[in-house]
Amino acid sequence: MAQLIRPTAGCALAWGWFSVLIISALAAPWLPLPYPPGTPDLLHLAAPPSAAAAHWLGTDGQGLDVLTQLLFGARTALLLTLPVAAGATLLGAAIGATAGFWGNRGLRVPLPAALLGLAAAMWAAAVPWLLTGPVVLAAGLACWPRWYRRCPVPLDSLLTGTGTLLDAVPRLVLVTAAAGLGASGRALPLLLLFTTWPETARLVRAQMWRVRVQPFVEAAQAAGLPPLRVWLRHCLPHALIPLKSVFPLSVAGLLGLESTLSFLGIGLPPEVPSWGRMLNAAHSDLGAWWVFVPPFLALASTTLALAYIANKSKHSFNN
Repeated sequence: MAQLIRPTAGCALAWGWFSVLIISALAAPWLPLPYPPGTPDLLHLAAPPSAAAAHWLGTDGQGLDVLTQLLFGARTALLLTLPVAAGATLLGAAIGATAGFWGNRGLRVPLPAALLGLAAAMWAAAVPWLLTGPVVLAAGLACWPRWYRRCPVPLDSLLTGTGTLLDAVPRLVLVTAAAGLGASGRALPLLLLFTTWPETARLVRAQMWRVRVQPFVEAAQAAGLPPLRVWLRHCLPHALIPLKSVFPLSVAGLLGLESTLSFLGIGLPPEVPSWGRMLNAAHSDLGAWWVFVPPFLALASTTLALAYIANKSKHSFNN
């Protein structure tokens, strides 16, 4: 009986903590806090909780209220990580499911569309148009007599190559380098999205490889259903089941990455509250334990709660 209660209690505790965190982050602008974020109390610099009655958790070295920074730091973390994790999950799931079902030769597009896609990829890779334009134009003229020909799109190879290329450089190094070149603020979510989707894509691709050879899929194909309908109605719902455990882990990873970037002083603007920036403030004053403990406990508790939720979802998926 105890073995049946403990997982339920642990899952309820994890979901309870995550729910409280979301509610507190969303309600932070309307809570009766002593000082708004970014407004210092110059009369209480690095004051512990017992020395400043108005500040329940004390202040840091700049006079900022720790409780205010903690709540608005949670707001920053959730408003950044949840949309990016959702976008990366959807993008990776779409790419992985497409590559896993059609492979390298299953999807064929008209030759003009393939050439336009090649030009768009070169433009997205910031290749000068003076180099890409003549190449695409020459390829189009050379293939003009057979413009109606359909060319296979190597989706599986593109996914594998892109994922390998992004994994060759650690994500923290890649994001740090891009942020150092000026990709910060509004560009940070796009940068995190670009570096996060391959993990989900590889998992969904592997699951799609297992689903597409199942008897019910072969029966649908033998019945003459269009490939797009087989992919959408019969394969995709089963291939997306692992996302229940991937999404919490993606949020936890992005939360740790955002805190690391804020600790290093890059990524978000200086006026935006963040748990990582609070840890950096505590690093400058090692004696101010009340500045370090709240963000550390919040970050550790959130990460553990997300990992527990992902683990329980994984077990339910395997069973």
